[in-house]
Amino acid sequence: MFNKSAARTFMFMVSLTLILKVLGFIREMVMANFYGTNFIVDAYVMANAIPNILLGGIFASVATSYTPVFSTIHEKNGELASNKFTSQVINLLILLSIAAILIGILFSDELTAIFASGFSGETAKLTSLFIRITLAGVLFSSVAGIMDAYMQYKGHFLKPIISAYFQNIGVICIVIFSAYTSHYYLALGLLIGSFFRLLYISTSAGKVGYHYDLNFSLGEPIRSILHMAVPVFIGSYILQINSFVDKTLASSLPEGTVSALNYAMILITLITGLTVTLLVTFIYPKLTKAFTLTNLNAFNAIVEKGTGIIALITIPISIGILAFDNEVVQIVYERGAFNPIATDKTSEAFLFYGIGLFFFALNDLLAKVFYAMRDAKAPIVCSGISVIINIILNLLLIGSMAHKGLALSTSIAAIINTLLLLIWMNKKHPKINSVGSWIKILKIIVASSISVSVVWCVNNFLISTIWMPRIGYLSIAVLCASGIYILLLKIFRVEDIKILKELLLKGNSDKRSKYAKS
Repeated sequence: MFNKSAARTFMFMVSLTLILKVLGFIREMVMANFYGTNFIVDAYVMANAIPNILLGGIFASVATSYTPVFSTIHEKNGELASNKFTSQVINLLILLSIAAILIGILFSDELTAIFASGFSGETAKLTSLFIRITLAGVLFSSVAGIMDAYMQYKGHFLKPIISAYFQNIGVICIVIFSAYTSHYYLALGLLIGSFFRLLYISTSAGKVGYHYDLNFSLGEPIRSILHMAVPVFIGSYILQINSFVDKTLASSLPEGTVSALNYAMILITLITGLTVTLLVTFIYPKLTKAFTLTNLNAFNAIVEKGTGIIALITIPISIGILAFDNEVVQIVYERGAFNPIATDKTSEAFLFYGIGLFFFALNDLLAKVFYAMRDAKAPIVCSGISVIINIILNLLLIGSMAHKGLALSTSIAAIINTLLLLIWMNKKHPKINSVGSWIKILKIIVASSISVSVVWCVNNFLISTIWMPRIGYLSIAVLCASGIYILLLKIFRVEDIKILKELLLKGNSDKRSKYAKS
């Protein structure tokens, strides 16, 4: 799965994604600089959120379901048939997008009243205007999502990330332009950025073999993708309900609790976004292709290596969070209005979310394994059960643990979801080796625990003897823990350490080379 070329590509993915997140941060800084916190920003934020609430889950589920069906058609019927299918999916999304645009034009006031009931006067009017523009943007973003999936299946993983740069740059340019002209232009940023994103990724797809076909027929392939997309959408919607319940319960706690949980989860999603999410994106097309070709050995090898890499990355980070939760939150957030009290509250939530980090990541991979096998039922049933358990645990723990209980409930629910998926896999798909070696997982836990424990002691000694900035202590801790961790993995003969070596050494040593598949 990770040869020299693949390792280089994956490292470029990590680098480009990191830069993209920095660009997103710059976008928010530019917005804050020119507009601060006022009714214009309130209207803009809500108008951007409403299309995601209404349509984001639908388009994301179609994009997820597209890959397995595309793989079957491409591998069995060839390029021409798969191009026709891709065009049919795109044309279906175009029809849905046009319907959304008409809804935005005709019912923007009603949408504002429903989703932003607290807005009135100029804020409500501006939100209604912005909704008409942002809903038009789904025409470009929905098609771009399919083009991203097409490129990823073809082995071109960098261009979908690069295409997102156009969207961020478009927003930044329009924010600056609107600040010197009129704030009514502000919502055009996302629309224009989405257009150039689609233009770039569709041009790139054309260079690797895609040709658009004006075919609006809803044949058997489209029915197949819709059959799979519905449970995928329901599964994502269940998770949104779970998040909504958590926030609702948190709102009953003292002021700042919702914010603390949000800031803590942002750190968790940042960790997974730069590592596990990219990994799952990288291997999902490979899984679908291996299953389509009935290559069970290759399929199992990909799953086992994916699980191994997730364990190698997330288990030491999870244990590290238990030891250095407060230090991480201090360095990232504590400045200005974010005082030590806010740090303590956020770090408490961060700690309990950190317990479930490995399971959050593994659930993402296992869900994609099921989708690759055209089994969308398992993730929805397991996530539904885990959400019910999460709500029950929330109600049981919120009284004694407050926001810490909400975070712990989320982690426990993730653990249960993982166990349910593994049980389902073993029962319905016994030939799939989903985890590989549990002994290997145990070795990783032991190596992680020893390395973090040693470094925690060293860190306390340094704090008591030498002064340096907080980030200095944490940097030394991370470097020392990494060295000890890698040494212990070698001693324990954890073979997956070779994969990390391919990613870190080969990926970095070949930066001067051309992209193998960019």
